[in-house]
Amino acid sequence: MDNPNDNRMLQASDGRKKHESEPGLHTDGKGGSDRRRKWAYSIWIFILAMLFMMFVNMMVYRSDISAVNIDYSKFKSLIDDGTIVQVAFDGDQYIGYAMTKEDAAATLRQIAATRQIPHSLDSSSIIAYQTYVIDDPSFVPLLDEKGVEYYATEPPQPSVLGSLISLLFPVIIFIVFYWWLSKRIAGQAQGVMSFNQNRSKLVAEGDTGVKFADVAGEDEAKAELVEVVDFLRRPEKYTEMGAHIPKGVLLVGPPGTGKTLLAKAVAGEAGVPFFRMSGADFVEMFVGVGAARVRDLFKQAKEKSPCIIFIDEIDAIGRQRSAAGIGGNDEREQTLNQLLVEMDGFDSRTGVIILAATNRPEILDPALLRPGRFDRQVLVDKPDLDGREQILKIHTKGMKLAADVDLRKIAQASAGLAGADLANIANEAALLAVRENRQEVVQADFENAIEKSIAGLERKSRVLNEKERTRVAYHETGHALTAYLTPGASPVSKISIIPRGYGALGYTLQYPTEDRFLLSEGELLGSVDIMLGGRAAEEAVFGDISTGASNDISRASDTVRQMITEYGMSGKFRNMTLPKTNSGIEGVSGVREYSEATQEYIDNETERILQERYSHVLAALKANRDALEKIAQELLSKEVLEEDEFRKLADENTVKAR
Repeated sequence: MDNPNDNRMLQASDGRKKHESEPGLHTDGKGGSDRRRKWAYSIWIFILAMLFMMFVNMMVYRSDISAVNIDYSKFKSLIDDGTIVQVAFDGDQYIGYAMTKEDAAATLRQIAATRQIPHSLDSSSIIAYQTYVIDDPSFVPLLDEKGVEYYATEPPQPSVLGSLISLLFPVIIFIVFYWWLSKRIAGQAQGVMSFNQNRSKLVAEGDTGVKFADVAGEDEAKAELVEVVDFLRRPEKYTEMGAHIPKGVLLVGPPGTGKTLLAKAVAGEAGVPFFRMSGADFVEMFVGVGAARVRDLFKQAKEKSPCIIFIDEIDAIGRQRSAAGIGGNDEREQTLNQLLVEMDGFDSRTGVIILAATNRPEILDPALLRPGRFDRQVLVDKPDLDGREQILKIHTKGMKLAADVDLRKIAQASAGLAGADLANIANEAALLAVRENRQEVVQADFENAIEKSIAGLERKSRVLNEKERTRVAYHETGHALTAYLTPGASPVSKISIIPRGYGALGYTLQYPTEDRFLLSEGELLGSVDIMLGGRAAEEAVFGDISTGASNDISRASDTVRQMITEYGMSGKFRNMTLPKTNSGIEGVSGVREYSEATQEYIDNETERILQERYSHVLAALKANRDALEKIAQELLSKEVLEEDEFRKLADENTVKAR
């Protein structure tokens, strides 16, 4: 109900293009991945070496026959009862065997030959016992008395392999650690000394992955850039004639229209290296870093000429110096000054062309736009109807489209949207088809994707009580019926009382039949009538008004105020503009350049026009009360009315049809 998209043409939304993902192989990304790969190899080698050491140690020092630890008193009792018949003095331990040395040797030979313990020595038979040595003078006499064999064993000697490992392993660890530490220190020193190097991403020659065929809807902009491509391919063609190609080309246009994509297409068509860098990458907290990066960027570009330097969002460093507010010696201004110097001393015959993009050309410094620097400005505007259709064809090329898909109709429904918005709509339609387990993308998927882009996600979980639901239905019917009764208004495509997005309890969509670039005074007043139709319907039916029209009256007030102050459509200030000075701070209104009396006239005239239009709409809806009731009841029953259903009800019940 309170929907920012009620009854207005589709507007473009900011966004980045799917097809503007960074193509190609970048030198900085590759180096980082190589370093990570080397570190992973080193870690795995270290782990495997440790496991190998443990295995060798276990094999060298493993015991062929297990011995069980027992108390010293238990050990003597086993000797006394004849269980232990052989005792070995092994350092600080006594090891007693339940067999003689000859029997033990035979058993060991059998184990070595068969690699398994004989059945006579199962897990229940203990053949060896061990205990720690205690200073007991009666122990040896006890052995002599019982006739037990006893002897001292030689300490086990490690193998040659074990000795080599024990000697070399610490040395290897020390060498590896020293190498790692020296690399780490050298890398840190290099990082400290190289902070002034540019951070541009270098795309390999001809590897941008984008050609002019991948760019649609910008035929005029492509035609302007053909000369740039031709110069990079055949520079002698121009130099022989004494012509000079522009040093810099500035791409200007709203967000999402394809400025970066066009720059990549130029590099892809020309087959030359492509340096890409953002304007914000030049500026750091250290004084002089930005200027040093500019010098380094141009130095590298000259070494790889012919090539293209693309600076995205150049307004980050190219803002007017007089508006800096910090002084003439701040870091950003030094960076801009260095850029101006490099471009001024830049020889156009070197084969290096600078492309830059911005959506705020009005704030750029005039020195940056003068001839000899950015000689040419190319407008990359939102596409027209044919352009939108071509863009949709590109983005639906790999999709399985049903026979009922009409891209022309989708292009008509998406008036005012940029290429990035159309890419998002096409992708969203494919996702909706997958969600519904369909094998093909149908027309309804594209229509739902457009509605989702405009009004937000459908929220059927938001349940309204019957009173609110009825008021929303009459509110949206008021918008639609007013649009139907207003000459020249765009036709109503859909009415819905299903909540969407954050605050929209319902919405009415109007799709223009053609692109419009001019609006007359009568058409502007007609759009105001449509905005006020929702509140007028509430008053006509319920006798009071609600908060549901807050967004409607806000937009209507802005439109009327613009008619008075910007378009010169008032009685007193006919053909005269009443401007405001921009404050330069986001969220802070500018300073008006007219008197308080003029401001009072603007407020009074705005109020008069709004009341006049509201009375006109209210009277029209009361005269068509039957149509209002029948359409609203049908909307309550179905929740959604398509264009054909609405038009049929309106044709049958309105007093004044178009």
